[in-house]
Amino acid sequence: MAKVKQLTVALENRPGTLAHVAKVLADAKVNVLALLGSTAGAQGSAQVVVDNVNKAKKALDGAGLSYTEGTLEQFELANRPGALAELAGRLAKKGVNIEMIIRNLVFQAEVVRERLHPWQLTHHWRCSSCRVD
Repeated sequence: MAKVKQLTVALENRPGTLAHVAKVLADAKVNVLALLGSTAGAQGSAQVVVDNVNKAKKALDGAGLSYTEGTLEQFELANRPGALAELAGRLAKKGVNIEMIIRNLVFQAEVVRERLHPWQLTHHWRCSSCRVD
């Protein structure tokens, strides 16, 4: 289990607000590794895991965007039926209540015998209920 930082950016629930956040991060050369967006009425949020939290915070501050920072636990699961059930079961036995999961698909290139395989799929799950703040 690796600990990762998550930024929750406050947004208005209207067209273009997520595009603005994405552009601010892109212009700062920050890569978004995982994203969960949600809305409630006129407000919303984007919860992001990025490759460089410090650069992301500086960019968001510079754009005047409000955010909070949290810590999550990252789990890597096999790409097979039952992997999520096993993880959720282990967490339940430890008394952990899963409040949110962010799923990210990462496509990786693999070179074998000088041939490039199109992609290898790896699943990454981030469990926000496993906060360590």
